[in-house]
Amino acid sequence: MTVTASGLLLYTGALFILFITPGPVWVALLARSLSGGFAAAWPLAVGVALGDILWPLAAILGVAWLVSAFAGIMLVMKWIAVAVFIVMGIGLIRSGGHSLRADSRLTRPGHWAGFVAGVAVILGNPKAVLFYIGVLPGFFDLTQVTWLDVVLICTLSVAVPLIGNLVLAGFIGRMRGVLKSPETLRRINIVAGWLLVAVGCVIAVT
Repeated sequence: MTVTASGLLLYTGALFILFITPGPVWVALLARSLSGGFAAAWPLAVGVALGDILWPLAAILGVAWLVSAFAGIMLVMKWIAVAVFIVMGIGLIRSGGHSLRADSRLTRPGHWAGFVAGVAVILGNPKAVLFYIGVLPGFFDLTQVTWLDVVLICTLSVAVPLIGNLVLAGFIGRMRGVLKSPETLRRINIVAGWLLVAVGCVIAVT
């Protein structure tokens, strides 16, 4: 084992920050929680967890080396992420109190539909791509990791966002009667929208 306890602790903190940063997963989780409660949202959280295994594995198995060898790829990914966050944020601000039920791709009933939506949203999430492919190598020397290290890294990569997503889904499921009111939803969309814009701006200047 080559990873240290302090390194794993720092990585756990980074994963928590990644979780609390608004993004596509939050939008999808909010949509399913409001439409069908916790029962509709937990399969999506499990689907997201699958992607949270795949991305660190991709980084560890060599994608990070490819990106580091071609610095221009990382720059392109950075500006794509900036554009996605800002466009999503503006979209949320403009949507106001529009019901999230309108997006049938996210709210289609059934456990399998929720699971597939979760896999899709994490595999297409630029925030996850930038973190696991671009940031993970900064925490650990991926050329020296053992299989035990890989297991520990992947376990943390799954456990932190999965627990957070399940807790969030449970809370929203219990509060959905209040959260579905147009005025409350409008405020949530505006706050989340500005947070997304802010995240895009932070990525742009860092």
